[in-house]
Amino acid sequence: MIKIKEERCKGCEYCVIYCPKGLINMAPHLSMKGVHPAIFKDPEMKCTGCRFCALMCPDCCIEVYK
Repeated sequence: MIKIKEERCKGCEYCVIYCPKGLINMAPHLSMKGVHPAIFKDPEMKCTGCRFCALMCPDCCIEVYK
């Protein structure tokens, strides 16, 4: 499981690109920064906790929990 700090996300989409399972997308709503923040959806619990998303995030917005 991961947690994305929406208020810090600048919408760069690196986490979307590097998630090997495709579990991160951009939200349809705008954040307070005026960007579409990243959101994590994993209804089938496919996340392996690989941390690629957190490692690629330039603003350290993502925390990974195993």
